Amino acid sequence: MPIAQPNRFAFGSFSSSPPSSTERETLKNMAALTTLTPCQATSHFNIRISHYYNQKQNQNQNVYINQTKSIHKSKSSLLSFAFSSLSAKSTSIIPSTHFSTSGSSSSWLQDNTMNLDASSSGSGLREGPIYSVFPAKPAEVSSVEDLYEFICSGPLMDKVGLTAEKVAESIDKWLFYGSKLCRLFQLNELYLTVPEKARFYHYYIPVFVWCEDQISEHRSKFKDGEEIPPLVIGFSAPQGCGKTTLVFALDYLFRITNRKSATLSIDDFYLTAEDQAKLREENPGNALLELRGNAGSHDLPFSVETLTALTKLTKEGMRMKLPRYDKSAYRGKGDRADPSVWPEVEGPLTVILYEGWMLGFKPLPAEVVKAVDPQLETVNKNLEAYYDAWDKFIKAWIVIKIQDPSCVYRWRLQAEVAMREAGKPGMSDEEVEDFVSRYLPAYKAYLPTLYSEGPNGSDPNHLLVIEIDEGRNPILFE
Repeated sequence: MPIAQPNRFAFGSFSSSPPSSTERETLKNMAALTTLTPCQATSHFNIRISHYYNQKQNQNQNVYINQTKSIHKSKSSLLSFAFSSLSAKSTSIIPSTHFSTSGSSSSWLQDNTMNLDASSSGSGLREGPIYSVFPAKPAEVSSVEDLYEFICSGPLMDKVGLTAEKVAESIDKWLFYGSKLCRLFQLNELYLTVPEKARFYHYYIPVFVWCEDQISEHRSKFKDGEEIPPLVIGFSAPQGCGKTTLVFALDYLFRITNRKSATLSIDDFYLTAEDQAKLREENPGNALLELRGNAGSHDLPFSVETLTALTKLTKEGMRMKLPRYDKSAYRGKGDRADPSVWPEVEGPLTVILYEGWMLGFKPLPAEVVKAVDPQLETVNKNLEAYYDAWDKFIKAWIVIKIQDPSCVYRWRLQAEVAMREAGKPGMSDEEVEDFVSRYLPAYKAYLPTLYSEGPNGSDPNHLLVIEIDEGRNPILFE
């Protein structure tokens, strides 16, 4: 089996030194398994983990070692072989991919070399560069047992309804999903860093499992033969926290598991440049409505029209185009993109992934918002119409919770600095501060209620709250 070569365009940098003795032994064991088919490989891994799980539950038994001798005597990296085998299994079904720039300034890839034609993607994700915020030090290649323990140590296990036994029973799926994510983000599965490993196995895959459960419950409510509308899952999260990259990864996992999905951002429903200029004229001196962003700067009838049509995409052959917004138009002030470049999706859709920084915000008493910022009073009034335009379509919610809204400024600054260093046009530090300052009043006013009560109209049984740290990784919280 050929050794995977480091990808100089992928995240981070990989060591160019010769393999260590441990790595050589790993590769030797991998080579010994190349006669296994992908199905046989995952079956062996499943058996091994099942025995490992039982051993962990019964420390005094020695059955585990005896039963796994026929599979492997070495505890070196079976995981990397699984990745390679499973990767080969479904190369032919990997769809074209391209990245979204809608809120993706905090993403964690360095390169946009995977950007392909927008028309080829069923989900309609937007093109654009994604920049890294992770360290690049290679981690030890893991054995399947190590990966199993790593998965089970994740902070979202209980929140998404996972147990050690469930992970053991479905370890082949975890290996498959991990393999696909490595390919998607152009990462070398032999040299995943700890943060990359955590991002996949503690974050993206557990959230995907939760979404699958929500979809299964949604579909169980319909009788055989009935048309089943797609489940709309809302992602409410501040700018820069990684929501767009999360949605990008989830959309990809849905597509490679043969579920049709569509992605939308609230950015797609911004007013046209002409209408935004009218809004600015109607609210002279209100910095919160001078540019796009806050409640009042969205085309709500267009939102209703689009979401209604998407939820009716339940049959083969049904198609529609998804709107997109061009933030680079008019020297960064933005405008709705020409419909000729909007991506097309085809039914029947299984899920719609809808993300935005202010999804689920609830209007507050006037005196509350005026105490935060007097300019917020008009925004608060505008917010009253947003439930019927957005939130009522959403049946399952993911809220990404941040500890301090000031993180938004730091995340945005990181992204702009990375863009400038890469030779891309980016905002100056002063422009970043001005940009973020137009959102901070809304964060300060509405986030406490969002976190304490949930999104507007949400059901606690269909709500997943994920608290993240400044590195954008999920953490445990009460």
